Amino acid sequence: MPQKPSKSPAGKGPRTPAAKAAGVAAKRPKVALKAASKTISKTTSKTNQNVSQQRIVRALETIAAHLSAQGKPAAERESFKQADAFVWHPDGRLAAVPRVSRVEMFLLKGVDRMRDILMENTERFANGLPANNALLWGARGMGKSSLVKAAHASINAERKPADRLKLIEIHREDIESLPALMEQLRASSFRFIVFCDDLSFDGNDASYKSLKAVLEGGIEGRPENVILYATPNRRHLLAREMIENERSTAINPGEAVEEKVSLSDRFGLWLGFHRCSQDEYLAMVRGYCSHFGVKIDDDALEREALEWSTTRGSRSGRVAWQFVQELAGRLGVKLAAT
Repeated sequence: MPQKPSKSPAGKGPRTPAAKAAGVAAKRPKVALKAASKTISKTTSKTNQNVSQQRIVRALETIAAHLSAQGKPAAERESFKQADAFVWHPDGRLAAVPRVSRVEMFLLKGVDRMRDILMENTERFANGLPANNALLWGARGMGKSSLVKAAHASINAERKPADRLKLIEIHREDIESLPALMEQLRASSFRFIVFCDDLSFDGNDASYKSLKAVLEGGIEGRPENVILYATPNRRHLLAREMIENERSTAINPGEAVEEKVSLSDRFGLWLGFHRCSQDEYLAMVRGYCSHFGVKIDDDALEREALEWSTTRGSRSGRVAWQFVQELAGRLGVKLAAT
């Protein structure tokens, strides 16, 4: 029997191989379009996920920043518990000092009156009572800074950790950052002695204005939990030639120096340290030798100590200590308290 022609779609002839290939080719763009659509959908989904994740990260960072800001005072309180003494750095950092280089109070000779006054002032401050900023001025090497550190240690000796005074040293060249330090200390529950050794101003140095504002002149003033102790060699903190130069070049000489000289007036307590007598110098030497176990005949000790002071051209606590160091080294004695 003759074969019947294969049926084809209406209106069309039989499907040849060429027609089949054309049909497959026609379907390919649709498949490609669907694949592209799926790819775009996946990419968009991933992009949305990344955006969402970034938003979550930013939100978490914001929350963490707020929590950190709220927790800062507590962190600062914890840092003050690390030690009783710190050194201030102008970048806002307080470096703890685990062991303060100091001299025991009973070894400080020839400064009995100044010692008693400073101890009374410091103890009142530690007890939350009114006290004055102190200016310890006078001869070099007579124990000004040693007395401040010894007073701090003596006050803390019988106090609980939470009631101890904190000693913070600020260097002379960092005085301009003093207001920033005050801002950190103001909110603390501790009480602080801010100590500046060898404080003085020369030439056109205007950093003293920061100190004046902190002492009494600013709107906020000195925080109630802070007291300032400074140890200059000059009572008015300015060199004599600087004062005379201001007077000679100013239209009104009195007003020209009044602003700078008035800085020392902001310290309510002035303690003058003067050169010691020969007997006081020898008492310092004997006190050091007894405390550190340096044994030598007293006549020889006196003779050598006086000769040492003569070669140095002065008598002071510093000279006495330098002699004891020389003597101990020569005798092979280590300077460890007995």
